[in-house]
Amino acid sequence: MTNKSTKSVYLETFGCQMNELDSELVAGSLGALGYQFTSQADQADIVLYNTCSVRERAEQKVWSRLGEMKVRKNNQPDLVVGVLGCMAERDGKDLIARMPVVDLMCGPAELDKLPELLDNAVRTKSSLAVNDPEIAIRRSAKQVALQGNASRRSSTLAAAGDSLESLDLGRMISPVDFDGRRSAYVRITRGCNKFCTYCVVPHTRGAEIHRPPQHIIDEIKALADTGIIEITLLGQTVNHYRFEHDSAVTLDGIVQPQKGRTYKGSHNRDAFAGANTTTFADLLYRIHEEVPQIKRLRFLTSYPRDFGDDVLQVIRDCPRICRFIHVPAQTGSNRMLKMMNRGHNIEEYDEFIGRCNEFLHQPEIGRPLMLGGDIIVGFPTETEEDHELTKQLLIRSRYKNCFIFKYSPRPGTVSYDKIPDDIPDAVKKRRNNELLMIQTDISDSIAQDQIGGEFDIFVEGLSRHEHKKRGTDVKPGSGMVGITIGGAEPQAQIAVLDAEIQGPTVQLSGRTDGDLIVFFDVPAVGLQSPNDYIGKIVRAKINAADKLTLAGELV
Repeated sequence: MTNKSTKSVYLETFGCQMNELDSELVAGSLGALGYQFTSQADQADIVLYNTCSVRERAEQKVWSRLGEMKVRKNNQPDLVVGVLGCMAERDGKDLIARMPVVDLMCGPAELDKLPELLDNAVRTKSSLAVNDPEIAIRRSAKQVALQGNASRRSSTLAAAGDSLESLDLGRMISPVDFDGRRSAYVRITRGCNKFCTYCVVPHTRGAEIHRPPQHIIDEIKALADTGIIEITLLGQTVNHYRFEHDSAVTLDGIVQPQKGRTYKGSHNRDAFAGANTTTFADLLYRIHEEVPQIKRLRFLTSYPRDFGDDVLQVIRDCPRICRFIHVPAQTGSNRMLKMMNRGHNIEEYDEFIGRCNEFLHQPEIGRPLMLGGDIIVGFPTETEEDHELTKQLLIRSRYKNCFIFKYSPRPGTVSYDKIPDDIPDAVKKRRNNELLMIQTDISDSIAQDQIGGEFDIFVEGLSRHEHKKRGTDVKPGSGMVGITIGGAEPQAQIAVLDAEIQGPTVQLSGRTDGDLIVFFDVPAVGLQSPNDYIGKIVRAKINAADKLTLAGELV
């Protein structure tokens, strides 16, 4: 075996929270094998990019990084470069043909195979570099593990075929790894069955697969033992979670994940419930009751159809489940929704938002419901009338925040292959700016409504203002050494750094359970240090607001 202790790894992540979790799991598995991590790409023997294909901008960054690595290999022929995630799965071996600098590729459903691929790539490049450096510079190690379409060929999941579950089960969890952290992601489903015409995820991450509930709960318990108090459950369509115990397959004593099913839209429990079945509502309730150390339980991302009243009831009745629901609409036009193959109409979406508010909006007890959304601007054939309907949706829904993006065709999607991108960029830009202005006003109005209220705040760390004042521009995040997100500074453990304190107070940042950001000051010197607040829940009264942020004082 390669002497991994001498090999340093730089791992950069692009895209969504699912990719961040994948990178953390990969880093844990490689760390357990002796690989060392660095936060500087130019100091690494192995450079890995965990990629995303949802947004064009993220892809362009990856191509730019690979171009830089091509130049660097001229001086370091044994350098190993790997592309992980959705770009690898979507582009396949064509990516290596375009960029021979890439030595290994691993799709998101094959990440458990990465250690073997990496070991083979390191051996190949090291041998070539010794025997023929010129060939080592030009030749890829060609280590590839891609899922292809095999995962969709059967209505059931072969137990032996789902080795990726081992990556979650083998998650490296220790107090040292999570020192200073109090938040973590936990995957409950993988893949997607929706096939929206603009989205590449069903093709790159495969069919919807649900993890056994006990695996999820055991993982959360282990995280709680390290001091984690906030968990975010992840899934492409998280509310579709459903595990049928009578159909469970066991291999070597381990219960295997199951493929998801497709259901007709319903907000009744019967659409997902059944004898000896764990639904999403059941899972939320079990986590809440069985792991009381978790003080905040969140989930991302919800699909507007098939979201049962039973889930809303559990959120309402369980005080540690957060009242924030991120539920993309993408457009306010039924015609556009049909072209996007979203599987719901605007009337169903509005009905869902109405039920959410009916069950969960309780500002009188300091627990207002907060909503988040996604909007795609300028999807092919979008008219001014369609755009106006989206404006009206934005106004009705009153999102706390909404991610609004100009449409860009993504290779591998139906819209890329079959629907011409006929909206001029200037029109997309204008419509995008109009929606952003509306959302800014809504966000500001929601923030102003919170003035005078008192909220429990989960303290995450120094505010950005405080970091800039200290010259420590650190982005809170996973805390795993060497993992950077989309080119940002390497993520660090969430803690007040040892930089010199300037002034009598320190500004900290935290979030309400509705995901509103709150800044507040604490004394720089006193009975409690600023560090003592981080990772804890405190009570604050809001005295000012500005768009997406609130300012308060401890009570």
